[in-house]
Amino acid sequence: MSSERGKDIAQGSSTISSPGGDQQRPPTPSRYESQKRRDWNTFGQYLKNHRPPVLLSQCNSNHVLDFLRYLDQFGKTKVHIQGCMFYGQPEPPAPCTCPLKQAWGSLDALIGRLRAAYEENGGSPETNPFATGAIRVYLREVRECQAKARGIPYKKQKKKPNQDKPSHESSSTMSS
Repeated sequence: MSSERGKDIAQGSSTISSPGGDQQRPPTPSRYESQKRRDWNTFGQYLKNHRPPVLLSQCNSNHVLDFLRYLDQFGKTKVHIQGCMFYGQPEPPAPCTCPLKQAWGSLDALIGRLRAAYEENGGSPETNPFATGAIRVYLREVRECQAKARGIPYKKQKKKPNQDKPSHESSSTMSS
């Protein structure tokens, strides 16, 4: 497959030819693929509007972090600040002036889509700015901060040592 054809597919501008030469409409992209393309275009526009503009090849995790912080202004999730009387309450009884931010789950999904789009658009996994430790740390901090603000503990589950799996001996004695 030529790189030009691959680019067309990634941008959704290809058509499918049937054996008779008729051109048909391409299959409708999945919701995930549509969202990924939209996110990728939004990030590209963000880099173009950056002062000074940033080329994708010069993009690093700091640009990604700036983009995630920029998106907070469009968020819909109330995140109580530490001085708020509703801090730590999952369902506050009254409104407050705490800021709206992007929810952790939305940011996590966005990074997953952008990480995939970066590589689909020719970026190498080794230089993927969406896959760096700094991004993982930022997402973890957002998750923990939002969990504390809402009074919801996020605790990492420890794996139990093979208690779920039957032992080899017991599985052979069960056959009747």
